Amino acid sequence: MKLLLVDDEPALRELLRATFEGADVSVDEASSGQEAEERIRRRRPDVIVLDLRMPGMGGTELCERLQANEGTKSIPIVLLTGAEPEDARRAQRAGAAALVRKPFSPLDLLAVVHRVAGKTSVTRPPRHVKPGDEELLLYAHDLQHLLEVERGHRTLLQESYLATVTSLAGALESRDTRTGAHSHRVERYAVELFEALHPGVLDLDPGVRYGFLLHDTGKIGIPDQILQKPGLLTSGERLRMQTHTVLGEQMLSGVAILEGEGLRVVRSHHERWDGKGYPDGMGSSELPVGARVFAVADTLDAMTSDRAYRSALDWSAAHDEIVAQAGKQFDPEVVDTFREREQELRNVRRELAVA
Repeated sequence: MKLLLVDDEPALRELLRATFEGADVSVDEASSGQEAEERIRRRRPDVIVLDLRMPGMGGTELCERLQANEGTKSIPIVLLTGAEPEDARRAQRAGAAALVRKPFSPLDLLAVVHRVAGKTSVTRPPRHVKPGDEELLLYAHDLQHLLEVERGHRTLLQESYLATVTSLAGALESRDTRTGAHSHRVERYAVELFEALHPGVLDLDPGVRYGFLLHDTGKIGIPDQILQKPGLLTSGERLRMQTHTVLGEQMLSGVAILEGEGLRVVRSHHERWDGKGYPDGMGSSELPVGARVFAVADTLDAMTSDRAYRSALDWSAAHDEIVAQAGKQFDPEVVDTFREREQELRNVRRELAVA
């Protein structure tokens, strides 16, 4: 539905826009009667919500002009009126489809708009409050709804980010077919471990999960002759390969959802607990938590997957190596969590096993 909102008060327009757009109504705005006529010529609305009292051309005059025009008289108009009886009579004479008295609930206005547009909407019984408290109580009542709408939009946005990130991870792996579903398995392993260590944190900072998925983004900048080399790398090639962590951080630094811990995972996922990793040689408590978790998840998948230069090791060998590296390559607390959640990690492996 396309709606034109005509009111000279910017704060009221902003409140109503939030309400209407949360209900999938496309909103255009005008701050005066003259501007409204221009908006209507450019884009015919399905409904017009119009304040009765505005400087210059008032709502009554604009409503009468629209009703007298063959091209616009069929557009239903909802007039916002004051409490004075004369206001209501003027609005009725102007030919409005409905009147809404101020102060009003934005959601009640939304229900009226749906009704005059012939749309199905939930009927809301009128609410009676004491004089002087009307606006405060009505707007406070609707605040919860607006917050729920905002949360819903945020969830959809995060799901959209995740779908895009997943597609990008798949595109990266298409350059290096040896790794199969590596990014997806590692992400699942890392999420399992991270949630066990810090329950609920991933809900507050979803960028960490995206960092797990996009940890190897920087490999886009690594030549194929190195990335796809069937044997072991030379020292020079290894140094070039190691630059992918910094390249990945640089490439993703403008992505808002990754700012913070997610971006630190991308840069630091090859750091070690003993400080012998790269690119910064950080160790122990200096290491980002997401990177500590990811190091175990990444090694687990690398050891249990086929590589051009060796076949996959069995799970027990990977288990023994990870446990042996506690306090050396890996954070001991993450290794303890690995042992506690090992069955869940095995289940992930079976679910995402390479055919």
